Parts: sequence; structure tokens; C-alpha cells
Amino acid sequence: MSDLDNMHDWLLLHFARINAKQLPQITSYFGSISQAMAASQASWQSSQLLKPKQLERLFDSENNVLVAEAVAWSQQPEQTILTLKDAAYPELLKRISDPPILLYVRGDVSLLSEPQLAIVGSRNASKQGRLTAMDFAQYLASVGLTITSGLASGIDKAAHEGALQAGASSSQALQGTTVAVVATGLDRVYPAANRELARQIANQGVLVSEYPLGSKPMAHFFPQRNRIISGLSVGTLVVEAALKSGSLITARTALEQDREVFAVPGSINSPQAKGCHQLIRQGAKLVESGQDILEELSAILQLSLNDTSAEQDGSNEKDVVAESSSLLQYIEFEPIGLDELVVLSKLPVSDIQSQLLMLELEGSVEALSAGRWRRLN
Repeated sequence: MSDLDNMHDWLLLHFARINAKQLPQITSYFGSISQAMAASQASWQSSQLLKPKQLERLFDSENNVLVAEAVAWSQQPEQTILTLKDAAYPELLKRISDPPILLYVRGDVSLLSEPQLAIVGSRNASKQGRLTAMDFAQYLASVGLTITSGLASGIDKAAHEGALQAGASSSQALQGTTVAVVATGLDRVYPAANRELARQIANQGVLVSEYPLGSKPMAHFFPQRNRIISGLSVGTLVVEAALKSGSLITARTALEQDREVFAVPGSINSPQAKGCHQLIRQGAKLVESGQDILEELSAILQLSLNDTSAEQDGSNEKDVVAESSSLLQYIEFEPIGLDELVVLSKLPVSDIQSQLLMLELEGSVEALSAGRWRRLN
């Protein structure tokens, strides 16, 4: 995390609405962020690096109060502010063309760097659409993917709830995880009806925003927020979307970011299916189950898991495969639960979760309901 002096500089840039594309020019001209922030208003004006409104905001006297409030917020338990240069800033998001220079985070920061799948769709979803989103989320979370969405009503809410329910029937600590990317300050919840859901996500996942504390929901914040949802994720699944749905914006940004896009087909008579059908005609992958998604993402997810394992314990790809194979000896054709696997293998829950996902991707095991698994070959 950044030290307080450095954080002060980044917050000033943030409040001036300076974006990631401007940072290289600023550091090139002034030498560093700290030198830039120590420069006079006249020096900034001479540089012609900022728009007039940005320059005005950068030297606004009220910034000191806003900085103090943000720093105080970040010093509370489970609350963090990440800058673009922090080690904990998610690498996938950093790769997009316009990553936020600063993120407000509430919850488990490490989840932002875990393999994620975005699930988005209509706010006015049908009952079947909500159930579909929940089922996809619960299944994918149960095999180790973190589910990312926007905390909106409808499909977003169902996706978060499905992820939170994964592993709930197990007596072990393993739980599904979810990321909510919101279009307000993190001191607000929108819609207000999702306040309890937001609390659960903060406890079992993570809430993220690029907007300053106190920010109210503004119409233009939502499409801007969508690039973060897709940017954090290896792929985006659209479940129910009208032709003018904001979910199609998320799908478009995912494509621009070179990420996978999936869509669930629906009735040809349903307006809420027309957006998904359009995506499929444009090249999105038609999916009917979570397994369809795992098969498409297998190469990406194996690479991600192998990289994570190597960072954690210094092992190489062969070690990871060997560990997964050793876990397989405890899984028979009769279903077995995570509780029993922990007892038999004496491995940490997090290790078992990663190895089960790899075995699933290899086609060696199948995930069943209630957090159980069985061998396939």
C-alpha cells in the first residue's frame, strides 16, 4: 500500500479527475508524481498537460478536507485505497486502456487478483433469468471462480447471491466469493434495497469503486463503471439483456479488452433475450451451463492458477499438476464432500479448492450440488 504522503498526492490527482493516460506525460514532464504535486500552479499551467477544469480542481482549497476524509476512511478495518502503482492493484485491470488511477476497496483486497468471471444482465430480469444467473454463479463459485457484478437489481443481485451461497451447505470454511463494482462512493449503497447484500459481500467478498466517498449514483457513472467489471474478469457472461441494455456495454468493453464474452440464449419472443441473441450473432459464445464456460476458459484459468501457485509456494507447473493428481486419489465415483477431502488429504481448504478446479478443467472430476464432487475416469 502507499505511504500517506504518496497517498495524498494520488488523491489530489484523483480529485482533479486526472486519468491513467495522462500519468506518463505528467511524470515525464515533472520527473515523478511527488515532484509534480510539489510544483506550483504556474508550472502546471505552463506544462499545458491538464484541461482548465482539471487544473482548477487540482488546486481547489477544499481538496485537503477531501483527502483527510479519504485517508481516515482507508485506515478503518477492511477498508483500503489502492493506487495504480500499488502491488495489490489487480494486474488484469491494469492492462486495460484506461484503468482507474485509484480504487476504493472494502473487504478482501486479495480477491481482486483471483480469477473472476463477470455475470451481468437486465435489472428487470424474469424469474427464470434470475434463477439462471444464480445457478451459473453458484456453480462457478463452487469450483473456485470469483463472481463479479455491479450490485444492481435483477441479474447482478442474483449473481452475487448465487456466489455467496456456494459452499454454504458445507461445515468447512470454504465459501463462494464475489466482487461488487459500484457506481457510487463506498459510503453509499445503490439501490438501497441491496444494503444487506452489500454488507454480506463486504464480509465474504469485496466492494470496489473508483468514485470518491459521498458520490451519488449518476447516469454516466454506470457505463464508465462497466469497464472495471469486465476489466477485472477473464470473461463476461450476459444473462438476459434487452437491445439497449447497459449489459451490452459491459460485453463491448470486454471484447475491447480482449476478454471472452458468453451469452445465455432465451425465447425468441422475449425482449429480454434479444440482447443476448445479438451478442451470439456477433460472436459471443452460446452457453447453457457453467461447464460450457469452464471448457472455454480452461487454458486461461490453468495459466492463472499455475502462476498463483508459483507465487505462493515457489512451485512450477509440474508441481501443481502433481498436487492435483495426489488429491484425485481421495475422490471416487461416489460423491465426496469438501469436509471429507480436508480430513483425508490434510490440505488447506484454499489448496483443495484450486486443485479441484484444475481437476474439473482436466475433465477428471465433476462438481455436484451441495459442495460434493465425484470422479469421472
